[in-house]
Amino acid sequence: MTAIAYEYDAEIEALRDGLGVFIRNVVIPLHVKHADVFEDERRKYRPDGGYSDELLGLMREVRMKSAEAGYYTMCVPEHMGGAGLGHVAYFAAWEKIFHSCGAKYFLTSSIVAHWARGPSAVLEHLSPRLKSEILPGIQLGDKTICFALSEPGAGSDASQIKTSARRDTGGWRINGEKIWVTNSPYADYAIVFAVTDPELAAARKGGITGFVVPTDTEGFKVERLIKMFGQTHTDEALLHFNDVYVADDQVLGEVGQGFKTAMRGSGLGRIYNVARCVGMGRWALEIAFDYIKVRKTFGKTLAERQGVTFPLVESATQIHAAHLMSLNVAQLLDKGQSAAKELAMVKAYCGEVGPRALDRVIQFHGAMGFTNEMQLFEAYISMRKIGMADGSVEIMRHLAARKMLEGDMDL
Repeated sequence: MTAIAYEYDAEIEALRDGLGVFIRNVVIPLHVKHADVFEDERRKYRPDGGYSDELLGLMREVRMKSAEAGYYTMCVPEHMGGAGLGHVAYFAAWEKIFHSCGAKYFLTSSIVAHWARGPSAVLEHLSPRLKSEILPGIQLGDKTICFALSEPGAGSDASQIKTSARRDTGGWRINGEKIWVTNSPYADYAIVFAVTDPELAAARKGGITGFVVPTDTEGFKVERLIKMFGQTHTDEALLHFNDVYVADDQVLGEVGQGFKTAMRGSGLGRIYNVARCVGMGRWALEIAFDYIKVRKTFGKTLAERQGVTFPLVESATQIHAAHLMSLNVAQLLDKGQSAAKELAMVKAYCGEVGPRALDRVIQFHGAMGFTNEMQLFEAYISMRKIGMADGSVEIMRHLAARKMLEGDMDL
């Protein structure tokens, strides 16, 4: 029995079923075959905390097999070589992946192209040369990208970036720093945003341009890896640009209009994050309800104690609400509406109810909830990112409030 009245169309249902088969037939067997890598951090990660060549090779293998099967580029526009599916499909796919596996199988993150690591509409305005030279490898999953927008002094207020690009013969010279750049230690290309017109940028009227920078370009440097959450590994880094030269045809889109491209990526990221909340929340709650039926304390199962069941039901209610809100906003986006208020609302909501659900599931498992075997704490870390990645909870509320103050009061 389904709890959602909305029904995916036949194409998306087939897609979700196919993803389940791909996980069972490709991803899980790779984890079993290479268990020695996944269970030994000295083989999974380099001494500096970066991903090992073995792990990167397995991620690449999943990307390329998924691309061959048609899943990796399913939401990439058709004129770019993808299937052209929309936001509902993007949500449906990631929700299926997270619901099926939670935090258990690391390689599932490589099945569908994430906008900040792989092909998406963000790359729609590549120059003809770059479309022929680099896009095929990215589409096949052989190559990856990173998205370099945030800086040490410009996070939520990305319009305040200081990285600059000045005109040089036939191109530009980029100087500056970027931080919190996911996948940057391993990417083949970086999408870098820099100020090209300081006056327009200061007035928030443009003046920021996107550039495509091969990561082996002279002057491009991964300054240091940034470890987070108390973990020994990372895919985040601080980047430094020292007179990095890019040709005119490495501009992404129009000069001075890079911020629009950057925000397009953030919108896709917000759909990814609400799908993560719903899918991983369902996965964790299902584990919890199975557990409380059998775990006994003082002669009774935990399922007989309202102090346990009521908080879990509250979280289930919130995940259900997030599910409905997410499907609604994905449909609005696919109809061509901006849905800025609605997307901000559900992103903010997921950023709070997702981590709370995982915290409760961990709590009612006792010490077992903290074990590596359960992977619940890994799931909690993943959920906690939702409140920050692609726009913090506070920024999402600010965006929603601004839209409502402008007169958008439709609820």
